[in-house]
Amino acid sequence: MTTEAPFDEPRARALLAAACTTAGLPRPDAAELLALGENAVFDLGGPAVVAKVGRSPATAERADRELTTAQWLDGQGVPVVRPYLPGPVVPDGHPVTFWHRLPAAVRAARPADLAPLLRALHRLAPPPFPLRPRDLLAPVDRWLAAADGRIDPADARFLRERKERFTAAAAELTPHLPPGTIHGDALPRNVHVGPDGPVLLDLENVAQDLREHDLVVLALSHDRYGVPTEDYLAFTEAYGWDVRAWPGFAVLRGARETASAAWVAQQAATAPAALAEFRRRVDSLRADDPRVRWYAF
Repeated sequence: MTTEAPFDEPRARALLAAACTTAGLPRPDAAELLALGENAVFDLGGPAVVAKVGRSPATAERADRELTTAQWLDGQGVPVVRPYLPGPVVPDGHPVTFWHRLPAAVRAARPADLAPLLRALHRLAPPPFPLRPRDLLAPVDRWLAAADGRIDPADARFLRERKERFTAAAAELTPHLPPGTIHGDALPRNVHVGPDGPVLLDLENVAQDLREHDLVVLALSHDRYGVPTEDYLAFTEAYGWDVRAWPGFAVLRGARETASAAWVAQQAATAPAALAEFRRRVDSLRADDPRVRWYAF
C-alpha cells in the first residue's frame, strides 16, 4: 500500500512547478509562500499571479466551484478576487488554481470591512449553478485521518462524537435570516483592503445555507481568538444584527469549534506547534470552557 507524501512546502512547490508547466507559466523558482493550510498559497512574482495548491485531491471539485463562483460574484458587482485561468490545473490529483494578484494592501482588514461585503453577498439571489450547503463538519473525518498516529485516538473519537451531535442539532435550527448565498469562512483575513476598497477572498466555501453561518465566525473569533469587543461591535453595527441574540447561536458555534479543532490536526504531521494547539483546543472543549484562548494557525 502506498502512502501519500506529506503536504509540506517542498511538496507544494513541486506540485506548483508541475502546474505552471502545464499552464504555460514561467517556472516558479522564486515564488513566495504566503500561507500553508488547507491550501498552499504562492505569489509567483512575475506574472502578477497568485496560485493556490490544494492540500488533497479531495478538494478538486471545490477548487473548480470556487473559480465558477468568483466569476459569478464579479459579474454581480461584488468585489472579489478574479481568476487568472478559468479552470484548475490538476498535477498528481491536487487542484492548483491561478488568480490575478491584487494591488498592495493599503492597511490590514478590520471586522467592519467585512460587514458590507457580507451584506452585498447576502442580498444576492441564488446563482445560476448549484451551490452545496455549508457542511462545516463534513471534512472532520478527513482531517482527523490525516493526523492518524500523531494524535490521541481518544481525542479523535471525542471530536467525531461532537461532529455527530452537532450535525444533528444544526439540522433542527430555525434561522432568523432568510437562507441564501453565504461566504462560509467570513473572517477579516479573507478581506483585502486595496486602493479601491475591500475585496473578498477565499471563495472555496461559498454555499447556499443559513446566513447565520457567516456571522457566527466572527462571534467565535471574538470569544476564542481575541478579536477586541469594540471591533466585534463595529462589525455587528455595520451589518445590522448581532447573531449572539439568536437561539441557534450556541449550536453553530459548537459546530465551528469542532471543525476548527479537527482542522488543526491535519497539520500535526509537519508542525509540532499544530499538535500543541490541537491539544489546547480539544482540552478546552472537553472541559466545556469557552474562556480558553485559541491561537490562529
